[in-house]
Amino acid sequence: MSTPPSTPPPAPPRLSVFGRGSYAESLRIGEILRKETVGGALLVSAAVIALIWANSPISASYFALRDFTVGYGPWHLELSLGAWAADGLLAIFFFLVGLELKREFVAGDLRQLNKSIVPVTAAVGGVVVPALIYAAVNIASPETLRGWAIPTATDIAFAVAVLAIIGSHLPSALRIFLLTLAVVDDLLAISIIAVFYTSDLQPTPLLLALIPLAVYTFLAQKYRRFFGTKPAAAWLILLPLGAVTWALVHASGIHATVAGVLLGFAVPVIRSQASGGPDAGPGLAEVFEHRFRPISAGVAVPVFAFFSAGVAVGGWDGLRSALADPVAIGIILALVLGKPAGILGTTWLLTKATKARLDDSFTWVDIFGVALLAGIGFTVSLLVAELSFGQGSLHDDHAKVGILAASLLAALLASAVLMTRNRQYRKAEEAEKIDSDHDGIPDVYQQGT
Repeated sequence: MSTPPSTPPPAPPRLSVFGRGSYAESLRIGEILRKETVGGALLVSAAVIALIWANSPISASYFALRDFTVGYGPWHLELSLGAWAADGLLAIFFFLVGLELKREFVAGDLRQLNKSIVPVTAAVGGVVVPALIYAAVNIASPETLRGWAIPTATDIAFAVAVLAIIGSHLPSALRIFLLTLAVVDDLLAISIIAVFYTSDLQPTPLLLALIPLAVYTFLAQKYRRFFGTKPAAAWLILLPLGAVTWALVHASGIHATVAGVLLGFAVPVIRSQASGGPDAGPGLAEVFEHRFRPISAGVAVPVFAFFSAGVAVGGWDGLRSALADPVAIGIILALVLGKPAGILGTTWLLTKATKARLDDSFTWVDIFGVALLAGIGFTVSLLVAELSFGQGSLHDDHAKVGILAASLLAALLASAVLMTRNRQYRKAEEAEKIDSDHDGIPDVYQQGT
């Protein structure tokens, strides 16, 4: 009796680049982007108001307001309102960055190497290539070369506001990729700030900062349920510890926004076993994210944009002079050309190296559109410009003109690409809804810790 021929085992599925991710992750990303849309509108409005005011007949009042000093000198906290916005309010923004990063790599889809390798590597490419382009343009001037990190970050709030304006229905895979790209960009940017833009380091305040940071970490980890269910307790106990940590880091010479990231990293992501464990609901990091995002998107970032984006252009002659500066030229080329080249090129190389395929919901044109959108470098770019050249200096003003021009150009180019794809995006969105209905997963968000 002959044995039937054995059938070969099925070939393993090919790796999918920018897969849709889990349904829970898609819901979370969608909620974040809806909040960032409002924040992006406020951000753009604040920047426009600052530009108009700074170039109006009453421009002196804008700069007097920005440079008005308040604070306590012996604690190194006698700062202008513009510096308070950059050092203080942006620490809230970077606190959220720390929360997002920790959650993504501890409990989000990015804890899986096959899902994190592409967006993380693409983000690195989107940082390295723009920095190299800027450096190539300014290689002859050591003074202007200090701004090499200006075009490295993506402003997610501004980018999402553009998507809302053009009515784009990006597939969830691309939305997750865009947010991941921006978050990793922010991590790289804050690392660059901490390493390359620290001047006159003072070890004593830096070491002292470890004490309140350690107490903050211990309390947040030990009593996560208490702080998750009692919002007032976090304000009365954790906030003062965070403020002391911030003040000591500021006094050490390291940019104070680094303290925001460290405090975000200290918050636990996983729900405690006393509260039912990881599957019982969101952890303290996600609870804090929901509490602080409206403050960051609605107040901190728009106020910073208001004090940072106001540049006295000086009419058409001043605009031509600013755009002819290698600083502005390098920034524009780096953001508009370097960002998409770095992101798209890195992604293409990964697909060739791993023989991966794109998700069925989009094509290379869509990745190109998102890569163009990533060229909107606003909030962090403005901050790095001030750190590179000093607020109010000629190069700082020209850098800000370059950032604004590049962000506007990147937004227009991305809109032109993505608007042509809206019909396909709507079909993909309907398919995702059908898939989620079949999965039987309810669209609810459970509060708690």
